[in-house]
Amino acid sequence: MIEFLVEITTAIPEGTPAEEVERRRAAEAVRAGELAATGHLARLWRPVGERRSIGVWRAADEAELREAVLGSLPMWPWMAAVVTPLEPHPNDPGTP
Repeated sequence: MIEFLVEITTAIPEGTPAEEVERRRAAEAVRAGELAATGHLARLWRPVGERRSIGVWRAADEAELREAVLGSLPMWPWMAAVVTPLEPHPNDPGTP
């Protein structure tokens, strides 16, 4: 699997009922757990004081990442993502 750095910004459409937002947020947490369990979601951070996320995601290719992985998130229709494919760096201290 290829690793991707993904920056996601969510914009909830104006006028969306609070119940719909909460329903999707709850479903999002469940789906993120499922994606972590299958190895697609490796790490996820939220910059302090911001409403966006930055994560390391894994998929066979960018099409699978966008369509099957990120596209399966309940809030995906409200999200904009910047996707950067990653490759190992020879000076990475985490590389054996």
